[in-house]
Formats: sequence, structure tokens, C-alpha cells
Amino acid sequence: MILVALFLVPLVGGLLAWLARDRHALFSRWISLAALAIDLVLALRLWGRDAGEGGWIALASWEWIPRLGIGLRLGVDGLSLILVSLTLFLGILSVAASWTEISRRVGFFHFNLLWTLAGVIGVFLALDLFLFYFFWELMLVPMAFLIGIWGHENRRYAAIKFFLFTQASGLLMLVSILGLVVVHWRRTEILTFDYLALLGTTAGTAQLWLLLGFVVAFAVKLPAVPFHTWLPDAHTEAPTAGSVILAGLLLKTGGYGLLRFAVPLFPEAARQIAPWAMAIGAVGIVYGAVLAFAQTDLKRLIAYTSVSHLGFVLLGIFAGGALALQGVTLQMVCHGLSTGALFILAGVLQERLGTRDLRQMGGFWAVAPRMGALAMLFAMASLGLPGLGNFVAELLVLLGSFAASVSITAVATAALVLATVYSLWIVQRVFHGPRPQIGSPTWSDLSPRETLTLAAMAVALVWLGLFPQPVIDVAAPALAALELP
Repeated sequence: MILVALFLVPLVGGLLAWLARDRHALFSRWISLAALAIDLVLALRLWGRDAGEGGWIALASWEWIPRLGIGLRLGVDGLSLILVSLTLFLGILSVAASWTEISRRVGFFHFNLLWTLAGVIGVFLALDLFLFYFFWELMLVPMAFLIGIWGHENRRYAAIKFFLFTQASGLLMLVSILGLVVVHWRRTEILTFDYLALLGTTAGTAQLWLLLGFVVAFAVKLPAVPFHTWLPDAHTEAPTAGSVILAGLLLKTGGYGLLRFAVPLFPEAARQIAPWAMAIGAVGIVYGAVLAFAQTDLKRLIAYTSVSHLGFVLLGIFAGGALALQGVTLQMVCHGLSTGALFILAGVLQERLGTRDLRQMGGFWAVAPRMGALAMLFAMASLGLPGLGNFVAELLVLLGSFAASVSITAVATAALVLATVYSLWIVQRVFHGPRPQIGSPTWSDLSPRETLTLAAMAVALVWLGLFPQPVIDVAAPALAALELP
């Protein structure tokens, strides 16, 4: 029942937070925190369990629509457990980060936030392809509301663009799901959407086309070049909590989908497109880093760094070795922490200054040393400083991809120099130099709530940088089954 509770608790918590809106805004906030904290405790209870056959820690299944072979099939292995825990951790911090930023329709805001998280958790748990698609769609609508209602200047444009990109690609994935189910039915006369039953289905010449339907949907969400154009707008216009959830979690569903569904369901076709996919990953790493230099909007700059860093995920997945997949897992976690923290800092700055324009910032270290120190740490994580989790993740991906393609790995490695420059540029533009005459005359450093939120993310990054092996060990049985043959 823990697997069911993991996505039901946020759903119920979101409804209660919405219903509490008439009493006081604090009720909605505390209900959201309590629901996510309870869910995190449930997830942590699974960490001590040993993985069984196939790397599965827990499995659950109930009939839903038996005539069509659709069931409520849920499962958690090391990979999905790590990502579910990350979801709940970042969810709690997102509620804390939006404590003072969101002052209107607070109940409805937390309803959408928790339902988005419930959809993300469902994606990580679903072992029925119809159920997976249901959760995939569930997280899109509330996320679009978060951007479109509580976002910034061009929020409606960004929300519509986000929804259209993800919805269109999701429909393409649905076509591939139905195609795979039909192929399996023709070969076995068994109609089912069961992921475990569909593994090993030989699709013949159609396999490549079915794979592409999945890959495009997951590449849009990741996002990979050239399907990334919705991301900068969505990140720039989203409220702080929306940016954290978007960067830290929704993008990871794309990487998870490639790992869990695309490669295992179509291994032969995945091997055929692997060189192209790795090349696209390397191009995305360089492209995102270069585009980051051209930005004067702080949130837009951070958004393009996400395009760059998540190129390592695409590169590592299709490199296919054990080291690369370990690096992919760590990269998804560490990127969620470091980039999520940078978006929180961007939100803090905008709340104080009323702008995200880097040209109007500077000299804030003297008046906000705590903010400056934490910003420096997260910038160092973004550039891959040894001792922080991002360094371990990117090093493992590069070591794993080196065996698959030396030239592609060399291109990806060269982009690390660019990451160093733009990360230091953020710190220099915001915290050093002359201080412009903008913002409140009582401009203050981080509050205790903001400091605690960012400190939790900093501790997690340092721990992953110094002691990554526990996370790697948890994910190892699952990753062994997902390696590209």
C-alpha cells in the first residue's frame, strides 16, 4: 500500500490545501508541507529494503480495465526510489521557497503544486503503459496553471507554449504505446499494457518508428536540442516554486522515460540510433552553454544551463555502459538540487529588486554575505567543482561515454570550460562590482527560512560529492537491467 500512498497523499493534500483557502493562507501552506513530509517518510521506509529479482524493491498490481489489459501496476526499484525521494525533497523546499512570494489564490496554488508532484511520482512508479501515460498527462495541466496564473510578464504565452509542446509530443508517445500493444497482441493474442509483459516484444521493422515516438516525447521533456525551445520561456515566466519543480523534476521524467521505457522496450533500435543520440547530447551541452552567455535575464540564463547539463543525461543513456548510467542517475539528482537552488536565488533577488536583469545587479555581497556564499557554492556545483555532486556525475558520464565514442566525448568535455565561465560570470555580475541604485533601501540578506531551504540543498550536494556510493549502490541493480546491450 506504500506505493499507492506515495501518489495518493499529494492528491489528497492538494485538495485539502485548496479547501482550506477560506480560513487562512497559512493553512494551505502547512497542509502542503505536512502532506509532502508524510510522503517523504513513506518513501524513506523503502530505502532499507533489499532489491528482488530484476532489481524491484516493491511491486503492486490491481485490475483496472481487464477487457483492455489495463491495470494499476506499480513498482519501485533503486532508480525510481531515488527520483521519488528527490521529488518529495524538492517539493517540500518549493513550498518553503514560495512562502511569501505567493499571496493570491494560495489554496489553488498549492493544489496545483501538489497535483503536479503527484503526477511526477506516478510517472516514476507506473509499470502499466496506459497508467504511465495517464500520470504523464496529469502533471502537465497543473504545471501549466502554475506558470499561467502565478508567473511573470509573459506567463500566458509561456504556459500555452509549454502545454502545446508537451501535449503534442505526449500524443506521439501514445501512438507508439498503442502500436507496441497491437504488435504484442498480434504475436501472442494477449491484449495488455503491462510493461513487464511487453519487454522483449519483437516489433520487426516497426521497432525503430515505435522507438522514435517515445524518444521524441522524452526528448521534448528532457529537453534535448532542437526540442528545447519551450524551456527558456517556461523557466523565465514561472514562479520560483514552478521553476524548481520544472527544472528539478519535470525535466527528469524525460531522462527517466528514456531509461525505463525507450531503451529497454526497443533495445535493437536504440542501439541503431545511439551514435546520433549521443551526438545530439553533445551538441546540446555546447549549445546550451554558448546560449547562456547571450542572456541578460538571470532566470533565462539558468534555463539554458539546464539545456547544457541535461545533455549529459542523453549522452550517458545512449552510451549505455554501467559507469555512464551511474553518472546519469547522479546527474539527474544533482542537477535538480543545484539548478533548483539557483532558481530559488533568482526568485529571492527578483523579490527584493523587482528585476531579473543582470545589467541592473552587482555589489550585493557586502549587504548579503550569506546569499553570496551560497550562490558561489551552487555556481561551483554547476561548473563541476570536485567535492560536489555534479563533478562526480559528469565525470562518470564522460568516462562511460569515452568507451562508446572518443570524439563525441571530447566535444562534451570541451563544453565544461564554458560551464566554468558562465557560472563564475553569474557570481561576478550579481555579487561583485558597483552596486546599482535599485531595490529597497532596506535590502536584506537571506531570511532564516530562505537560508534553511538553500542550506538543505547545499548539504545534499556536498554529501553526494563526497559520498556518492550509497546512491550508486541503491540504483545499481535497476541500472544493470537497463544497460544498452
